[in-house]
Amino acid sequence: MGDGGFLMNLQELETAVRYNIPAVALVFTDKTLSLIELKQMLHFNRSTQVNFNNPDFIKLAESFGAVGYRVGGADELKPILEDAFASSKPAVIDCPVDYSENMRLMEKLGSLILPV
Repeated sequence: MGDGGFLMNLQELETAVRYNIPAVALVFTDKTLSLIELKQMLHFNRSTQVNFNNPDFIKLAESFGAVGYRVGGADELKPILEDAFASSKPAVIDCPVDYSENMRLMEKLGSLILPV
């Protein structure tokens, strides 16, 4: 899930810890409500109120009693996922992403479907 969506439903982490549910949350972090920004750019050619700051997701997970991980590179994702799924505790994986290509892709696809 995206970091904005995760923060909107963060209380579920407490529930998972309380009931010992070893759920894994893979959080794609970019400090932006990316889909909303994309839609704003497509419709209004600008965006507003879509950027925010994140907490330290590792510390946040640990403060609830869960396990926290941060992906530092693509080669780290698989071992982190394996470790998280093998854990008996809920886990949060902070996975930084760059969605900057999405707008360019949408523009290109849009011009193919609906030429201007």
